[in-house]
Amino acid sequence: MARPIGVGVVGCGYWGPNLVRNFAQQGNAEVLGVCDARLERATKVGRDNHVAVATDSIEELIALAGLDLVVIATPSATHFELAKRAITAGKHVLVMKPITTRSDHAEELVDLADRQGVVLAVDHTFVYTGAVRKMRELVENGSLGDVYYIDSVRINLGLFQSDVNVVWDLAPHDVSIIDYVMGGQEAESVATIGGCHAGSRHENIAYVTIRYGPDVLAHIHVNWLAPAKVRRTIIGGSKSMVIYDDMEASEKLKIYDKGVSISPASSAADVYSQMVQYRSGDMRAPRIDSREALATEAEHLLECIRTGAQPNADGRAGLRVVRILEAAQASIDAGSNFVTVRDTRDVPAWRLESRRPTSIA
Repeated sequence: MARPIGVGVVGCGYWGPNLVRNFAQQGNAEVLGVCDARLERATKVGRDNHVAVATDSIEELIALAGLDLVVIATPSATHFELAKRAITAGKHVLVMKPITTRSDHAEELVDLADRQGVVLAVDHTFVYTGAVRKMRELVENGSLGDVYYIDSVRINLGLFQSDVNVVWDLAPHDVSIIDYVMGGQEAESVATIGGCHAGSRHENIAYVTIRYGPDVLAHIHVNWLAPAKVRRTIIGGSKSMVIYDDMEASEKLKIYDKGVSISPASSAADVYSQMVQYRSGDMRAPRIDSREALATEAEHLLECIRTGAQPNADGRAGLRVVRILEAAQASIDAGSNFVTVRDTRDVPAWRLESRRPTSIA
């Protein structure tokens, strides 16, 4: 029997303990060490999860005998340097969202992982939920017909972040969901309008519009100033439409047999006589996998490491998300005009220099 895959987790703050727990529960993995700039925090997480090594040194963690996978759960500004160290040492890497704060850094990590022959994955957790996987299935098998639009809302009376704006904080979730559902299709352009309120230095409300080809629009509303927490995505297709409401305790996904078709006019004079047909059929709530997404993600990543397969949220998916986030920020800075996604490398990247953390945790 092959030995368990050795895992080390860097960052023991809010999300790190969840990662330690889920990898520790995998029968074919062993968490060998945890690391945090605050040693007392690493020690507590290690003790709570029966992890042998707790350290404040990333070098010590990477050097552990039998270590195969480094999981990085630190502030986003530190992702590039930490991931680069681990990949250079020949380790597989799982890094939290966003993969980096600059697309050129994300490209460098993707290229480096390819050269080193290691798996690079991003913690786009929502793509491992049963509801989002079902949405992708519906798009892939044609159940929705042609996708017209995707509309996503992620709002709450939230914690104001000191180092990022609401686009970089909340939108990565929605962008990664849209990227996965669209099968990794490259976005063409992005336009974003954002506002700063209540004395914030960063945008705390934003509306992001993404063009995928000439006919598909995606729209994302992110907001730290809403009175209620809303997590909802709507996909409109030519055959059916879907609503994914993550706040629902049950029936998170509802499929509506509703649509509209317009018979084309034979001439300009006939435009007002076009036949508009509405279809309003049944609604159904399919059964979806209710397993914790992080457990599914951990299992899938370990399988990819064993087989050499690419994860659902690999480094290239992370790169596509960062390119869209860069374009969104460039659009805000350019007066909310549409910005071509593939040209964003020529635009100064929005970097987290003002409050860049000096530690790894």
